[in-house]
Amino acid sequence: MTSITNKKTRLFMILGGIFITNAVVAELIGVKIFSLEQTLNLSPAGIHLFGDFILDFNLTAGAIIWPVVFITTDIINEYFGKKGVRQITFLTIGLIIYVFLVISVVTSLSPATFWLDINQTDNNGAPFNIDYAYNKIFLQGMGIIIGSLVAFMLGQFLDVYIFQKLRKVTGSKMIWLRATGSTLVSQLLDSFVVLFIAFYIFGNPPWPFEQIIAVGMINYIYKFVVAIALTPLLYLGHNVIDNYLGKDVANEMMEEAMDKSNKLF
Repeated sequence: MTSITNKKTRLFMILGGIFITNAVVAELIGVKIFSLEQTLNLSPAGIHLFGDFILDFNLTAGAIIWPVVFITTDIINEYFGKKGVRQITFLTIGLIIYVFLVISVVTSLSPATFWLDINQTDNNGAPFNIDYAYNKIFLQGMGIIIGSLVAFMLGQFLDVYIFQKLRKVTGSKMIWLRATGSTLVSQLLDSFVVLFIAFYIFGNPPWPFEQIIAVGMINYIYKFVVAIALTPLLYLGHNVIDNYLGKDVANEMMEEAMDKSNKLF
């Protein structure tokens, strides 16, 4: 029994570590916006939305590793239920807040004179202020921070609720349906909430509502495609965990997780 308990604890720690690391890193690197089409050597999408908006797949760099958070959420949900996801979510939110508090402190420190003289020019020989560049990269607007945290929390709770509802219908079969289905619904909310808070409520000037909808749709299309494409990794994760715990123990944990995850909160 002790061995099984240790395995469960170790599994939760590993999954939690993967979840937290990717969520925190995604917040830090999210300040960079990249072109998906140019990265893949494709022509810009040039999608026309609401007449005036012509949008390409220009995404936050955090979108690269957020799918890892989606997959880990579903796996934690499967074996540890709503309680496990809730614990990891609140811990992650607290750590993200801590990270941004630390960043706000270190970016306010006075730079050493000799540090300002290091690498004063870029590869093209153009001068730049390294302290300004450092602060510009790490500091994010309060609206973006609040928007991403609220969207993250709501998305996680909606994901775990829909996941467990689908599991009651599918039982232990059709992992792809409950995992992909819960992710697609929760990320629909996430895609629009973060933009609405960051750029409509806190925007200076605020984005037009049509632009919020248009950009949110582009972000969601990307998440939709990635969620489906990564489904095989979800099955791989299940196989690894089932072999680690033993099939009987894994099934017992999944049934217990479902029984204790009936409500949204």
